[in-house]
Amino acid sequence: MTSRAKRAVIIGAGIAGLTAALRLRQTGWDPLVIERAPARRSGGYALTFSGIGYDAAERMGLLPALTRRHITPDEMTYIKPNGKTRFSVPGATVRAMLGERALNVLRGDIEDVLYEAVHEQVEIRFATTVKAVAQDGLDVHVTLSDGTAETADLLIGADGLHSATRALAFGPEEDFRIDLDHMVGVFMMDQLPETVAEGSTATLTVTGRTLAIISLGQGRAGAFFGYRTDDVSRDLAEGPHKALPRVYGQMGWAAPEALAQLRSAESVYYDSISQMVVDRWSRGRVVLLGDAAWCVTLFAGYGSSLAVGGADLLAGLLQRHPDDVPAALAAWEAQLRPEVERKQKLGRRVKGLYAPADPLRLWLRDLPLRLAALPPVGRLLQRRLQLKG
Repeated sequence: MTSRAKRAVIIGAGIAGLTAALRLRQTGWDPLVIERAPARRSGGYALTFSGIGYDAAERMGLLPALTRRHITPDEMTYIKPNGKTRFSVPGATVRAMLGERALNVLRGDIEDVLYEAVHEQVEIRFATTVKAVAQDGLDVHVTLSDGTAETADLLIGADGLHSATRALAFGPEEDFRIDLDHMVGVFMMDQLPETVAEGSTATLTVTGRTLAIISLGQGRAGAFFGYRTDDVSRDLAEGPHKALPRVYGQMGWAAPEALAQLRSAESVYYDSISQMVVDRWSRGRVVLLGDAAWCVTLFAGYGSSLAVGGADLLAGLLQRHPDDVPAALAAWEAQLRPEVERKQKLGRRVKGLYAPADPLRLWLRDLPLRLAALPPVGRLLQRRLQLKG
């Protein structure tokens, strides 16, 4: 008689959840993915994908597909409030600064690649949420909003910053959330503003507000809003269609065009920039993964890499401890937590440089980029990359 495959219920079909589903399937598990959204989302902000996530994607054979989604900027331009250029960093220098084992990709493009790799192998239920969680020594029992119940060897909460899994099995969100007093809004634009060159990324920062317009090629563009706030609850209650015009209405440059396109945007990501500080990532046979567990924030710039690398490591340790799920979870956390905590500390330390509140902090933030924009420095960076290659 052959033993049944171990069952895992994964809450969340984002980067962490899809990676966990793919890796567990590859190691002989039977994953079920539950996603509250009615359909897959696309777009999201651009990020640097490197480190343990890049290494894991290479092992899983995902790098060719991710590389095809790589955004290679021709230029990074920093704008004055009057719309004129402050300084520009050439694309060759940007690529040299990025390094050899790193990609610039949209968050949604990473999800696309993972979904294409896993959706024919694993059941994914959309428009479904987790309603109750109970467990005994051998199993975890999950009640879902579609009226079904699942019994599994493991429940993975990969449902993001506002995780329902965490609320049910660990406690209320406010017990773990640290707000960093910033908000972020991102959406895909119908067309690139005339003030932004095709193939470039242009950024304006004034008095605690940053607006970046990212040309994504083939007529695609993304708008990225990030700003300081003294009242996260108010901004969340207002939502993007009220808060962003209030904050950016008088900004100038490309802000009026971006705000006009916001009104008809198909999907808008808008949330506080917050971290999750959870003392233990697992309770029995329930484990948190990705932003549900740690959320290092975009200040640290490593969340997607940690999600992919963390899910890969989790599956590997479950394979190494096939008959002892709690032991695998303990080993996984012991190995991963030091890197997560380093990135969280980095995020808290650099938050003042994200949308600087005064000209001095803006100058300090931009100084390394201004140096990189100088031709001799740019040539040196490019030469170092060529030597490494």
